[in-house]
Amino acid sequence: MKKYKMETAVGLFVVIGLIFIGYMTVKLGHVSLWGDETYALSARFTSVTGLRKGSPVYMLGIDIGRVEQISLDQKENKAVVEIRVKKGIQIYDDAIASIKTEGLIGDRYLSIDPGGAGEPLNAGGIIIDTRPAVEIDDLIGKYAFGDVKKSK
Repeated sequence: MKKYKMETAVGLFVVIGLIFIGYMTVKLGHVSLWGDETYALSARFTSVTGLRKGSPVYMLGIDIGRVEQISLDQKENKAVVEIRVKKGIQIYDDAIASIKTEGLIGDRYLSIDPGGAGEPLNAGGIIIDTRPAVEIDDLIGKYAFGDVKKSK
């Protein structure tokens, strides 16, 4: 009887551990099991250097989504960034999407200025106004070699 209690306790511990591991996998992997709580938008950039799938999307400093996919549109010579934004977050057609850097040499993320004067974007909408990332090494090179113009 004592052996049966011990085996039951170990089995229960293993089952609880597996449930916990499954829960953490879903939460940390940004996976939704019961319906999609996001909608898709896209933006076209001239350069997406450093941005990657899974990079965060911020609006007003708040995490509102993730970069879903980055592809190339060879007809227009642009990089197409597809993002997933949490439902309930309203972005307008006059929004500005820009690629920014966390810290001096940190990871890249997508920042969205939501706009507000235009019409709301629906699922599948395209953010027209985009700004590529500022390349720190290019700026340093221009400063070091005297290409920076001084304003009078």
